[in-house]
Amino acid sequence: MTIQAGHLMMVDLPGLTLDDDTAAHLTTHQIRAVCLFGKNVQDEEQLRRLCRDLREVMGEDALIAIDHEGGAILRTPFWPAPPSAMSLGATDDVALTREVSEALARQLRSVGINWNFAPIMDVNTQSANPVIGVRAFGADPALVTRHALAACAGQAEAGVASCVKHFPGHGDTHQDSHLALPRVDRARSELEATEFVPFRAAVGAGVPAVMTAHIIYSALDNEHPATLSRPVLTGLLRDEWGYDGVIVTDSMGMKAIDDHYGRGEAAVMSLAAGADLVMALGRREAQLATLTSVAAALQDGTFDPDDMERSVRRLSRLARQYPAQAQPDAQRSGDAALFAAAWRRGLVTVGDATPPAPGSRVTLIARQEEARTNVSEAGLPARALARALAPMYDLKVLDYQEATELDWKALREEGRFLLLATAGRHLQPGLTGATPDLHLCLYNAYSMLDVPAPALLSFGAQPEALEAVVEWLRGEVQVSATLPFPVDESRQARAT
Repeated sequence: MTIQAGHLMMVDLPGLTLDDDTAAHLTTHQIRAVCLFGKNVQDEEQLRRLCRDLREVMGEDALIAIDHEGGAILRTPFWPAPPSAMSLGATDDVALTREVSEALARQLRSVGINWNFAPIMDVNTQSANPVIGVRAFGADPALVTRHALAACAGQAEAGVASCVKHFPGHGDTHQDSHLALPRVDRARSELEATEFVPFRAAVGAGVPAVMTAHIIYSALDNEHPATLSRPVLTGLLRDEWGYDGVIVTDSMGMKAIDDHYGRGEAAVMSLAAGADLVMALGRREAQLATLTSVAAALQDGTFDPDDMERSVRRLSRLARQYPAQAQPDAQRSGDAALFAAAWRRGLVTVGDATPPAPGSRVTLIARQEEARTNVSEAGLPARALARALAPMYDLKVLDYQEATELDWKALREEGRFLLLATAGRHLQPGLTGATPDLHLCLYNAYSMLDVPAPALLSFGAQPEALEAVVEWLRGEVQVSATLPFPVDESRQARAT
């Protein structure tokens, strides 16, 4: 087998179609793996055509991947939106998680996508985590394990390969690896009790792929992030745990890598560390730099040839076990109802959360616009929520921007029911000292920790999540789910 650098690379595409230049690039370098993003998605037929063209160019070993986690991590607004992982964790019904995961995977399979970069196996123990949050099933390793494995099983049933991430865990970080190089200084014993639990179970279950984290774990390798660490990828995952599935890096264009290593250098380091596939996303120059460096390393003896052959075989096995061929989704008609019911079941109340009475005077306080943040899609603008609530109340809308300072004392003196809605990752500075009658946490569940008020948590701001919230406000939904992360007693007391 003559291994080419392109066999060990995944790239992204510039647009909605496979243009001649990009097709020639894939063919010339024998690249067999691509990752799709929102820039590549317009509608279902366009996406199906793009996947068909990619398979024709890349052949039967084609791997066409996407982030289709649910909640805010979706690239396909034309399909019903499945709930976020934390919504499912709050419900804690593994049968539901498997059913939802099978349905979202059928969506992908219907257009020819054969690899989903999900589920998240991070145990979100850090409430200030800027990038994981509700993407995780929760803060308990056992809960995360059972739901992530159920999600993998559901996707496999639909013919789509899972990829658990971000090994060995991104749940205890204060930094986003898109923007910085995080470091976790927990002892090995702590990692064994928390971060490792789901991933070790995933290895035992034979999950088809694992994605690495761009994080330094000092107990495992004090110098290099896991993505570039042979002690982590080979020593721990391959040798100690016996994993023989595909190891794929997270995007090498993230600042955790790009700001500290050259693209080519990092690619060579990751493959030498034990990765099978380097996610060389971004501009063409970065892809070419990666190709050049990996090709040189294949020639000069940097890599063990047997390791590289094993990597190519693993990738080929994955693609042939989960072929990138479109398959009609005969069960599509029931997905919208399934997802809507799942969003409803995931609602959680904190404290004495009570809806305002129908027809009462309500002031809705919500951000004017929630911007897109890294991997997540845009949040919920105030006007969209106002449209949903206007038929129910004598509604006044106060939409604020990031720098707005709100006078909560003056608002309370108006004698109206104060309904605060937050949908972003972080509570805005202008909300310091907020004292609403009810806090609707529509995306960042952890923002409820900063507001001493009763709260309703939906773990997402998709239209389906918003509809579940409105149904609760109308008194049509009985909440039975529970918070999948701990809240101290003082916070509970302030919310009551």
